[in-house]
Amino acid sequence: MQGRRILLIVGGGIAAYKTPQLVRLMRGVGAAVTPVLTTSGAQFVTPMTLSVLAGEPVHDTLWDQGAEAEIGHIQLSRQADLVVVAPATADLMAKMAGGLANDLASTLLLATDKRVLIAPAMNVRMWDHPATRRNLAILQGDGVLTVGPDVGDMACGEHGAGRMAEPEAILAAIRAALEPGALAGRHVIVTSGPTHEPIDPVRYLANRSSGAQGTAIAAALRDLGARVSFVTGHATVPAPAGVQVIRVETARQMRDAVEAALPADAAVMAAAVADWRVVNGSDQKMKKTGDLPVLQMAENPDILAWLSRAPQRPRLVVGFAAETQDVTAHATAKRLRKGCDWIVANDVSPATGIMGGTENAVTLITDHGAEDWPRMGKDAVAAQLAARIARELA
Repeated sequence: MQGRRILLIVGGGIAAYKTPQLVRLMRGVGAAVTPVLTTSGAQFVTPMTLSVLAGEPVHDTLWDQGAEAEIGHIQLSRQADLVVVAPATADLMAKMAGGLANDLASTLLLATDKRVLIAPAMNVRMWDHPATRRNLAILQGDGVLTVGPDVGDMACGEHGAGRMAEPEAILAAIRAALEPGALAGRHVIVTSGPTHEPIDPVRYLANRSSGAQGTAIAAALRDLGARVSFVTGHATVPAPAGVQVIRVETARQMRDAVEAALPADAAVMAAAVADWRVVNGSDQKMKKTGDLPVLQMAENPDILAWLSRAPQRPRLVVGFAAETQDVTAHATAKRLRKGCDWIVANDVSPATGIMGGTENAVTLITDHGAEDWPRMGKDAVAAQLAARIARELA
C-alpha cells in the first residue's frame, strides 16, 4: 500500500471512535489518507484528531470557497486510489443507493470514478430493516465493496449484527480492494455453518457454529477475484453476495455438494460437520411415553479426509480444527490423519468466547510447523487466510 491514497469518509455513528486507529494502521503501511468528516461524524471524532493522525487537513464542507473555486470535490473524488466509508451509517448508505448529493461526503461518493468500500455500522434493527437490505443490495449491485458488519454488543445495549468491522479487518479489506484479481480465474470451494442431522421433524443434532468465519472467508476470497462455491449449512449470518450459494442440511448433503462443485483449485473446509447421524429417526414427532428413546448412531462421511484423497483433489485443501485442549498437538495430528495441506486450528473453549463470537485466534498448521496468529476479528482472519491462499496458488 506504499504511496496509495485513501479517501476516508467518516459517517456519524459511535463507531467513528475506531477511525483514528484505522488511520494509524493505513499510515503505518505507507498509505496516504485524506479524511472527510461529515457533520454528524464530527460529533464523535474531532477534525483535529483526524488531521494530526492523517498528516493532512480534514475536509468537512462543500462550501469551502477556496477549494470549490477549483471544483475541489471533483479533485478529491478522483485523486484517491480507493474511497472508504467508515462508519457507513444507514443514512449514508441510503444516500449512496439513491444517488443523493447534498453534502460533501455524498457528493464525493456520487462524483468518484474509483472503487468504494463501505464498513456498515448501525443498530441491529436498522441493519435488518428492509430499506437497509434493499439499499445494500443496490450498492453491491453497483460494485460497492463491503466489510462487516460484525455481530456483537452495541452501544445502544442491544446485541446482533451491526457493529462496524474492526480496523484490522477494514485494513485487510482495503488491501484486497487495492490488489484485486490475485485469485482471478481460480475456483475455491468453501464449506461453512453447522450441519443438522434430523432425529425427527422438529429435533436434530448440530454443532454450536454461527458460520461467521466460513462466511467471512468466502467473502475475502471473492474480493480477491476467486469464483467461490459456498456450501453452507444453517448459518446464523447471511451468505455473502457475489458467490454461488449451495444450501445443505446434513453432512451427506454437504459431501455431495462439494463433490458436485469439483474441480477446484482450492477448498476451505470451515463447516462444523456433525460427526454422527441418527439412523433410527422418525418421520413423525416423537412423543414422550415415559421411556427414554434409544437413538442408534452412525458415523457421517469424513468430508475433509475424503476430499484430501479424492481423484479430483484440489491443489490446496485447508481444514479447520475446533479444539478445547492441546490445540496445536491435536490439530497437527489431524492434518496428518486427514491428509490435508493446512489446518486452521482454534480454541473454542467457552472461556474464549470464540464460538459464536466476532473474533478468532487461530494457529495455522502446515508442513512447516505451527504459526500462531494474534486474536483479531473474523473478517481479518479471513482476509489474512485468503491472502495466504493467493500466494500459495500463485
